[in-house]
Amino acid sequence: MFEDRLPVIRRYADLLAGPGTQRGLLGPREVERIWDRHLLNCGVLAPAIAARSTVCDVGSGAGLPGIVVAIARPDLRLTLLEPLLRRAEFLSEAVDVLELSNVEVVRSRAEDHSGAYDVVTARAVAPLSRLARVALGLCRPGGSVLAMKGERAAAELDEARPELAKLGVVESAIERLGEGLVPIPTTVVRLVAGEPKRRRPPGQGRNRRGGSGSARGV
Repeated sequence: MFEDRLPVIRRYADLLAGPGTQRGLLGPREVERIWDRHLLNCGVLAPAIAARSTVCDVGSGAGLPGIVVAIARPDLRLTLLEPLLRRAEFLSEAVDVLELSNVEVVRSRAEDHSGAYDVVTARAVAPLSRLARVALGLCRPGGSVLAMKGERAAAELDEARPELAKLGVVESAIERLGEGLVPIPTTVVRLVAGEPKRRRPPGQGRNRRGGSGSARGV
């Protein structure tokens, strides 16, 4: 899966198992499952992104899937968007250690970030209906949101359809990536963005005190 980038992804695995666990970005029980549950699970996302795309990883956390995709695809330009300081610091350190010249770390909430990316990725950030409100606001027209989901992917997509229609989504689909490569394929909901005027811009819906109803500060 990672070909000549295997030494880099191994170094990242060491960072997750060491500093990442020590700082609470991953639970101690996850160390034994770093490869199958995290690295390979995220790695299968890389071939689903077109060459030389700009990508924003919302709520990047420990860099999953953003750093994994950046390692596997040096041709992509990645922005890792993370609002929490300790996570953003870990991401910046990891990018330096791994010498990822195609990655920028931005400490910000998605609602407060401006940009028009080809692809927006997210893993375990928020329910699809809430995630879509901010993620689609970061997509260029015709761009895609790739939301990594589990067993409830189909149910979340059905529940979100009224909201997606309001946001101007022109296409939605469930994709299972990595079949034949990994024991359990990764389930992804792909949303294709319509024209900006048909979608809610980032930050809309805040109350007068500047609060937001989104989950995990996405």
